[in-house]
Parts: sequence; structure tokens; C-alpha cells
Amino acid sequence: MITNFDLAQFIYRHVTQRETSLFEEDILANETELKQQIQGKSALVIGGAGSIGSSFIKSLLRFNPARLIVVDINENGLTELTRDLRSTEGLAVPARYLTYPINFGDAVFAKILRREGPFDIVANFAAHKHVRSEKDQYSIEAMVENNVLKAGYLLELLMEQPPSHFFCVSTDKAANPVNIMGASKKLMEEVILSYSRQFPITTARFANVAFSNGSLPAGFMERLMKRQPLSAPSDVKRYFVSPEESGQICLLACVLGKPGEIFFPKLNEANMRRFSDIAEALLRELGYEPHHCQSETEAKAFFSNSQQPTANSHRPKYPVYFFQSDTSGEKSFEEFYTEEEELDMVRFKALGVIKNAPCQDLAEIEQMFVRLKELFNQDNLAKHEIVDLMGTFIPNFEHIETGKGLDQKM
Repeated sequence: MITNFDLAQFIYRHVTQRETSLFEEDILANETELKQQIQGKSALVIGGAGSIGSSFIKSLLRFNPARLIVVDINENGLTELTRDLRSTEGLAVPARYLTYPINFGDAVFAKILRREGPFDIVANFAAHKHVRSEKDQYSIEAMVENNVLKAGYLLELLMEQPPSHFFCVSTDKAANPVNIMGASKKLMEEVILSYSRQFPITTARFANVAFSNGSLPAGFMERLMKRQPLSAPSDVKRYFVSPEESGQICLLACVLGKPGEIFFPKLNEANMRRFSDIAEALLRELGYEPHHCQSETEAKAFFSNSQQPTANSHRPKYPVYFFQSDTSGEKSFEEFYTEEEELDMVRFKALGVIKNAPCQDLAEIEQMFVRLKELFNQDNLAKHEIVDLMGTFIPNFEHIETGKGLDQKM
């Protein structure tokens, strides 16, 4: 087994299949404007310890902001972020750099915003991002609270000291959503775009971030370290961007986008990859040969079996279990926009832009918040009641319910 494994190079070779960033030309073409809008400015990044937030910060720091405050509920994640930033060649961490392990919905966050503001750039990456987080009414309420209601709370606070640029990350699953996570992000889009008349606000829908925290490919690395089998759906194909590319999408959208615009990467079906193919490529890169098991039980028993099979290639075998997807909210394909949305496909080489997205009035958003809060205050709330109410806000929301969730998978 090789010991000098380079994850970034693996992603380029086997996942994105791009040796350089998809957005490198757009970054270079707009370098002057990016520098003017970032150099010497102040930035607040919420959810900055996560995969996309931290990648955004790395892209941001290359243009030398004067001040950076990062907020995230993951205290350990903030610690690793700081170590990573200060250990990365070519990054200049501002003299005024502070991290706070707090929830952006807490009262102490409002104190930070008011006393440390105003900020030129505010970017929010705090979100529930997993389809697995829609298992029941409790998890759904927490998801909607974080992705939708707190987004409105944040924007109300920012109205006191509006930034020059505000960005909030969305997802491709917000286009014609079939799961509650995607629907919650669609509602988030509705909320933030309703404020785009007050100050510049943009968002971005994009693909899976390869090996991001909590993702299935990142789970492969955890399983390998614990000598546990790799498991993945065999029929699910997804678009992928690298961690570096995820930060660049967000930076370009945040700084160069016009109020109310939604950005997305220009990818086609040839760019899609199966999770099972990534698992097999990873094992071979590390010197193993995949050993296909027929059940979770067989896969888990592999390492305790004294008669483990060996590969003809003299590589040790490693257990994998691949299955057909059958969980709630699993979309069979991915899309970044709908037929009704107006597109600009010429402004950037590798990014498309949804422009003139419909904006609800703030009064309509407030009424939506009232109805959501009334529903969450009910006793004995059922999952389908939340789904039904969200459907009244999103006419094209067609939830796929199978009664099975990802917590039931290995």
C-alpha cells in the first residue's frame, strides 16, 4: 500500500478529471476586480470551519483582506481551520483574525455583528446539508430552523449595517426539489433574494464537493483508517467539484454577482461519477483490490475471516458492498436550474448565472415564517404536515418518500 497518497491529485485524476481548477480562467480574467473588492476589506464568514466555508476562506485570503472573523459551532473545526490556514504556503492570514465557536442564531452573535461591524463581505455557509437529516419531524424542524428561519434572522441583523457583498450557499437540490433538504434550500433562496432589494445578495447552486466533511467519499477515508468495509450506492451518479473549486465558485458569486443572482457550474453529464466507482478507484490508488460482498454482514465479517481471499495481482483485497439506492429523497439525476429560470451563459467561461430570479416581498416572507413557526409550535406534529406546508410555498416540490433513510445504511 502506498504511503504518499495525495488526495487533491486523486480528486483531479479520478473524480473531477481536471488537472486545473474549472474556474481558473474566470478567476484570472476578473483578478483586478476581485482585488479591488477584497484587498484591505473586512470579512465575516459564518460556518467557516466546514469544507466549503474553509475553501472560500482560502480563496478569499489570496486577495488580502485586512480583517477576518470566522463563526462556526464546531470548535474543533475552527482549531483545525486556523492550523491549516497558518500552515498553507501562499496564504497571508490577516493580523485581525478571530474565530468564535458560537451559533449564528444566538444573542452573542448579534453582539459580535454589531460591535465588530460593519463588514464589507459576509458569507454564510452554516446549513444542514444532508438528505439523511429529514428522517422525521424533529430533524426536519431543526433543518428548516437552520436553513430558513435563521437566514432571515441574519439578514434582519445585517439590515442595521448592510455589507457590500452578502453570499449564502445553496445546492443543486434546490432546483425542482424532491427531498426536504433541497426544499429547505429553495426556501432559503426565496428568503435571501427577497432582501436583495436592500443590499447586494447572491447565492450558488453547485455539485457535490469531493471528499467534503461528512460526504460519502470522506467516509471512505474514515472506514479505511478503521479497517471497515466501503459501502456505496451503485446506481447514483453525481456532479463533483474539488474543494478548491467550491471555494472559488462562492468567491466569484459573492464578489462579482449582481443582486439576486444564482450561480452554478457549467457541467455536463460526462462529468458525472458514481460513488461506487470512486470507492474502487480509491482502493486501487492505495494498493488494494476491491472484493465485492453480497451483503453488509459479509462485508463486516471480512476482516475477522481467517481465510480472506487474495487477489491474483498480489494486492491485498478490501471489502466493498454496493447496493441499489432506495432511500427517501434520492433524486435519480441532478440539475442546476429549471426551465422557467432565465440564464446568462456567456458572462463567465465556467459559470452560468440565473438572473432576474423571482423575488417575494418581505411581507410574504414574514407570513411564511409565521406559518412555519405556528406549525412547529404544535404538539404531536407529523412529518407529512411539514412536507405539505413546504409544498404550498414551493409548487414544484415533489417529495420522494420510501419510508427508508440513510441512517439504515452502513
